[in-house]
Parts: sequence; C-alpha cells; structure tokens
Amino acid sequence: MGTLKQVKCGETVTVLKINGNGAVRRRIMDMGITKGAEVFVRKVAPFGDPVEITIRGYELSLRKADAEMIEVN
Repeated sequence: MGTLKQVKCGETVTVLKINGNGAVRRRIMDMGITKGAEVFVRKVAPFGDPVEITIRGYELSLRKADAEMIEVN
C-alpha cells in the first residue's frame, strides 16, 4: 500500500517495515510499532500533522515525518 502517512482515517493496516536508521528507528520500535503490528488510524489533523493511531490497545500520535518511515500493507 505505501506508508502510514498515506493511510486514510478509519483504515486498519499492518506494519511491513520500518525505514530509518539508529535512534529514530529505535524510538519508533520502542513505541510498539514493530513488523506485523496492526495499526488503526483514528484521526488525521487538518494539515496532516500529527496522525493519531491505535496500536496494541493504546493511542499514539505520530509526526508525519515519522509516519512516512513506516511501510504498511
């Protein structure tokens, strides 16, 4: 499908891969966003930043720069 940034509000997707290196990639994984995790996009702010998602039973807000690093199906 593409990246998490491209997912529309109300859709559920599965994480395929996390791009990026070092601390940024580690921070995303520490938030529970790992390969195979299901992500539900709850809200998208009017200008697209941030994106509010539900993952592993909790709500999380991501900057669109971080959402762009997450490949989903």
